[in-house]
Amino acid sequence: VFRRWEAPANFKIEMFVVRVGDWGGYMLADCDDPTTVHKFCSMLPAFEFQARAVMPVADAVRVELEMIEWRDGLGLA
Repeated sequence: VFRRWEAPANFKIEMFVVRVGDWGGYMLADCDDPTTVHKFCSMLPAFEFQARAVMPVADAVRVELEMIEWRDGLGLA
């Protein structure tokens, strides 16, 4: 399947590894469209996929601080 499959421009596989001595593995991919991720997962029905969206820690902290400031500004003690 992988020999004939071409990754879309917005789907970049950063790492694809298998578990040693076990069936299965992990993939770290960068993609900005959840439908592209779903399409990839649908291509391989024999595999079990769990897609988890992640973001850089610095971005997460920035937006968390923004929301803490907003929430604190509501005046709700």
